[in-house]
Amino acid sequence: MVRNYAELHDPNAEYTMRNLSSETMGLNAKRGGGRDVEITDVQTTMVDGNFPWTLVRVYTDAGVVGTGEAYWGAGVPELIERMKPFVVGENPLDIDRLFEHLVQKMSGEGSIGGVTVTAISGIEIALHDLVGKILEVPAYQLLGGKYRDEMRVYCDCHTADEADPQACADEAERVVEELGYDALKFDLDVPSGHEKDRANRHLRDSEIRHKAEIVEAVTEAVGDRADVSFDCHWTFTAGSAKRLAAEIADYDVWWLEDPVPPENHDVQREVTQSAPTTPIAAGENVYRKHGHRRLLEEQSVDIIAPDMPKVGGMRETQKIADMADTYYVPVAMHNVSSPVATMASAQVGAAIPNSLAVEYHSYQLGWWEDLVQEDVIEDGYIEIPEKPGLGVTLDMDTVQEHAIDDVFDEA
Repeated sequence: MVRNYAELHDPNAEYTMRNLSSETMGLNAKRGGGRDVEITDVQTTMVDGNFPWTLVRVYTDAGVVGTGEAYWGAGVPELIERMKPFVVGENPLDIDRLFEHLVQKMSGEGSIGGVTVTAISGIEIALHDLVGKILEVPAYQLLGGKYRDEMRVYCDCHTADEADPQACADEAERVVEELGYDALKFDLDVPSGHEKDRANRHLRDSEIRHKAEIVEAVTEAVGDRADVSFDCHWTFTAGSAKRLAAEIADYDVWWLEDPVPPENHDVQREVTQSAPTTPIAAGENVYRKHGHRRLLEEQSVDIIAPDMPKVGGMRETQKIADMADTYYVPVAMHNVSSPVATMASAQVGAAIPNSLAVEYHSYQLGWWEDLVQEDVIEDGYIEIPEKPGLGVTLDMDTVQEHAIDDVFDEA
């Protein structure tokens, strides 16, 4: 319960214990002015969605629980279990300190990147949900407030034959008209039938033309009703990526994503700066703000695309966005998550000025939104909730139905 200044200082103001929920009474009794709260446990449950989602819960002696999510990856639950001793007994309000604490403690397991950072991300997101509930504010408020009341969502689209330009165009039309999205993405790393050797990453002219046909068919199908981006999944050589970007330069492409492998930033910069009018996006396959630094400082991307539950969590994504804003680069968050991390990404997107959209990768999974009790995406947008924390509540029956391993022990 939030009281105004007059109520707090008026001795005659009616403010009795019956006005408080049992959870709030227990919390107020424990926290002793807001600091006397301790983490008592951290648990994970893996859910079999279109990706294996790792849900994370952080428990406290105040009876308040925070829920987060880590990007899928082998060994993430085991790493989170390994981290439990480093956070149990700690004050959950110190989110940044706990993040740095885990990075330092897990340095031997490679906390500069990979699944270790992903595991830390899951705990960090759960802490934002938890602290928001303790302080009775939405998660975006912990990040400094919001720039927007709703977050645009771009729908990652797929067809039975992803190499067929007309099938892609038909699906784009359906997603716009029937599902209400005004932002889409399609894959371009699809077989064209003209390949001689896909291992060498080189695109022959006939392959370039085939990919351009997909771009033409989709962009012309939706016209000005939707923005459309295209994903290459780090598949092509530098020369092929340049030729592809030039070939589609006349079409209304929102961005071309990850056209070259992610390891060599010099090549990424060269491809981006050589593209005549096609914006180039990258970033989901590097970690923390340090991994994104060169991409931004060397102007190697037109759009930065961190994956929030993979890159380090909510505050780390905000730091990446702040760095990007220094170079006037917008942020389009990659996202293949359940509703939990999707809402967490939306909370971050609401709190940064340079946010374009958050990805949605599960539109063909019929029970995705059943995982939480609240509505999440409506007509291609996420309304940012005013509820404390992330603003979503797990539906434990759905979690149980689709769990890969043991479900959280609520006791």
